[in-house]
Amino acid sequence: QMELEALRSIYEGDLCFRELSPVSFQYRIGESGDPKAFLIEVSWPETYPQTAPVISMDAFFNNTISSAIKQSILEKLMVEVEANLGTAMTYTLFEYAKDNKEVFMENQPVSTVTSVSNSISIGTPDVPPSRKKEKKEQLSKTQKRKLANKTDNKGELPRGWNWVDVIK
Repeated sequence: QMELEALRSIYEGDLCFRELSPVSFQYRIGESGDPKAFLIEVSWPETYPQTAPVISMDAFFNNTISSAIKQSILEKLMVEVEANLGTAMTYTLFEYAKDNKEVFMENQPVSTVTSVSNSISIGTPDVPPSRKKEKKEQLSKTQKRKLANKTDNKGELPRGWNWVDVIK
């Protein structure tokens, strides 16, 4: 119960942390657009912390990571679990994974991940931004009148409008 409260207070406002249930947590290591980011899921059994927590990397987020790398990450995390057996270790596991992210993912090939978008457009086709017309600044009636009084019939300012009188 104390570890649950500690995790909630430590990771409050952290977008990488997610509490799935009071005994199950997910943490995303790396930015969401990073091809080397991965997700760790930790679940506590009834006899936790005397027994090891269940660590999983089966989340859909990890589909781009090869199974060999997943297995090596899990093995390294289990070494950390063995060292901390008998104590509250969820925070320690998440921090260990964050600190060693580069070591974990060094053999992961960086491939371009294609994202699936769930956008629905109704009625209007997509128009590239270059074809959109620039919106002109809207003038009030008074502003238009002043502009018309300053310019001639072609919309040009009269000759000498910005000249300065030097003679007094």
